[in-house]
Amino acid sequence: MKCKLLFFCLIMYAAAFKTGAQTAELKSYNLVWNSQSKNSGESMPCGGGDIGLNVWVEKGDLYFYMSKSSTFDENNTFLKLGRVRIKLFPNPFAGTNFKQELVLQDGSVIIKGKCDNLNTQVKLWVDVYRPVIHVEINSNQPITTEADYESWRYRDRNSNGKENNQDSRKWLPDGVVKTLKDNISFKNNGVQFYHQNQDSTVFDATVAEEGLNAVKSQLYNPLYQLVFGGIIKGDGIRAAGTYTGKYQSTDFEGWALRSVKAKKKQDLEIYLNTENIATPQLWVQKLDSIEQDAASHKKIALAATQNWWKQFWDRSFICIDPNKIDANNPEWQAGRNYQLFRYMLGCNAFGEYPTKFNGGLFTYDPENVDTTYKFTPDFRNWGGGLMTAQNQRLVYWPMLKSGDFDMMRSEFKFYLRSLHNAKLRSKFYWGHDGASFTEQLENFGLPNMAEYGYKRPADFDKGVEYNAWLEYHWDTVLEFCQMMLENQRYTGGDIKQYIPIIESCLTFFNEHYQYLAKKRGAKTFDANGYLVLYPGSAGETYKMAYNATSTIAGLQTVLKTLLALPLEYLTQDERKTWQVMLKRIPPVNFTEINGHKTIAPAKLWQNVNNVESMQLYPVFPWGIYGIGKPDLDVAINTWKYDTLAIKFRSGIGWKQDNIFAARMGLTKEAIDLTIFKLKNSGRRFPAFWGPGFDWAPDHNWGGTGMIGLQEMLMQVDDKKIYLFPAWPKNMDVHFKLHAPYNTTVEATVKNGKLKSLTILPKEREKDVINML
Repeated sequence: MKCKLLFFCLIMYAAAFKTGAQTAELKSYNLVWNSQSKNSGESMPCGGGDIGLNVWVEKGDLYFYMSKSSTFDENNTFLKLGRVRIKLFPNPFAGTNFKQELVLQDGSVIIKGKCDNLNTQVKLWVDVYRPVIHVEINSNQPITTEADYESWRYRDRNSNGKENNQDSRKWLPDGVVKTLKDNISFKNNGVQFYHQNQDSTVFDATVAEEGLNAVKSQLYNPLYQLVFGGIIKGDGIRAAGTYTGKYQSTDFEGWALRSVKAKKKQDLEIYLNTENIATPQLWVQKLDSIEQDAASHKKIALAATQNWWKQFWDRSFICIDPNKIDANNPEWQAGRNYQLFRYMLGCNAFGEYPTKFNGGLFTYDPENVDTTYKFTPDFRNWGGGLMTAQNQRLVYWPMLKSGDFDMMRSEFKFYLRSLHNAKLRSKFYWGHDGASFTEQLENFGLPNMAEYGYKRPADFDKGVEYNAWLEYHWDTVLEFCQMMLENQRYTGGDIKQYIPIIESCLTFFNEHYQYLAKKRGAKTFDANGYLVLYPGSAGETYKMAYNATSTIAGLQTVLKTLLALPLEYLTQDERKTWQVMLKRIPPVNFTEINGHKTIAPAKLWQNVNNVESMQLYPVFPWGIYGIGKPDLDVAINTWKYDTLAIKFRSGIGWKQDNIFAARMGLTKEAIDLTIFKLKNSGRRFPAFWGPGFDWAPDHNWGGTGMIGLQEMLMQVDDKKIYLFPAWPKNMDVHFKLHAPYNTTVEATVKNGKLKSLTILPKEREKDVINML
């Protein structure tokens, strides 16, 4: 009874605590710089909808790069939309009184400068609901504004060697790739700019390289007739000529716009448009309609955007030591940087394509990442249109507990669009059903042609990548299948549109491994009636694997979750099909190390090729082992005694050891690795981590940090909610996270004591287990 009374008191106390505290905590996380930046590597993110800006002030001029979801050129390079440079006369940034602030509450960046008696504020914000960038300049004295559009794609640019890692041709045999110039001109007192993809793209080259020309007309091609760009303009602004220059190592041409007269207030707008459309003229018409729509909503656009960000912050947060603000404390940094990184993810909430793991919308001049990379600002390692699932998954898993379900749709839409191509390649190469999603997957659902293998043996299976890292690596798509299923469990929403993806991915494994078994001999299944998952792959690490544990765990979990859906999702025949398949999935593999039972990465494997701890994937992402679940000691033994799991352990990049530790309740290991993940990056913007194994800002790094922190605070097992399963008592925290069945959990811990707890809906209170 005392426990129940205490629990009730905590619930009542929480009701008086909530919104005001979070507002103050979030404001304390606003990032403020009191000096100008040295270069774009010291930029600050800003964005909304599907647009990202890198904003910085350098030598008195304001700059920002523009990125927008789905701006892929002929080579599948993820092109930026250019750079804007703003000069003010007289210049308020010529003095020493300077402030640049990322205002998380409304998603804006505000820059203030004072020089002598001149005070000026510049506010940048992006309309969440329309592709429009706003620059608002307000001064206490009349000033003249010059707004320049700068482009390095004023000419065709050849790239070769390492620079081709930005595109999908990579190590092309002849070595030279050309990025075609944009169309840029003055128009209606503004600067219009766009890139129009030519009819022949890397899609056509990929289809030919992979022997699919016979079905080319049936394949989805997102690069065909793709046009993207925009126009920059403002009231009282006129064309002021062109100029040339060089920023860092990249030459450019600039198109200058200048205010006709000095004034205290000057607004600039940049309207953006991306369309698969037949002609540039039709694209311009659509751009004009975007401008007209923005004008008709001008009075409410800012308020609507601010309200979206308010709801975004209200629905989830994690604030560590909120009453002990100390920017030098790595624990406080971790809480702040969790919020900063989630802000970066929120900037692509409505993207047509997912947030890219290798920089998202916020890459910058590559020589600020690696001084030897004297490439253009379009560069990012590991490609532009490549959607590498083993990396992308780590950006999207944390969105379940943060309640950002709307932001997951862009990743799911990618698979919806690609499903037809993935099914067609299975039918074409092997004659069976099911979607074959490989690794290093293009935005049109086929494997990258370089990773597929330019130099392949003539008789090698055409459907398999000739690649020591990627061959037979089919199973990462299962994680996105599980995310789709978890969306239904978390929200109760309708996921019928995703069932064909899930079923087709399962069908591939069911049919492909029977197909391979029949090619080897007379028996389709092993002696126990199980599928023989050979050849397979446990990540990129355990190659030519026989019954990879990560594949087994994934198939078991997806099948069980699919079968647990409400009855309306599956017919009786479909349900029977998946029940039969579930019985055919072999068990997880075990071994013994120093007398301790541990999880094995596979039954057998030929060689170790990378540094992933695949033997712990039954812990994360698959959740077979964890707090409150059977045989947790087996997973902990694997952590403690498996020599390769120990050797591979790290907090860098996509490494998931912090998540494994949290899931197993290993508090010290979880906090050490998670704080390492989320402490300041070493760059001026503290959440620009990396490059790690990929590129900067490394979104794998941030994603794994988010997941680890969430799992330390809350874990779920169907209806059970475990609070603080790996949380140190010496760290104060205020958080709000989401759990299955439309549940939110908000709690405050201070001095090792639970001070407030709100569970909604209230009937879920009985399912909470406090482990503090």
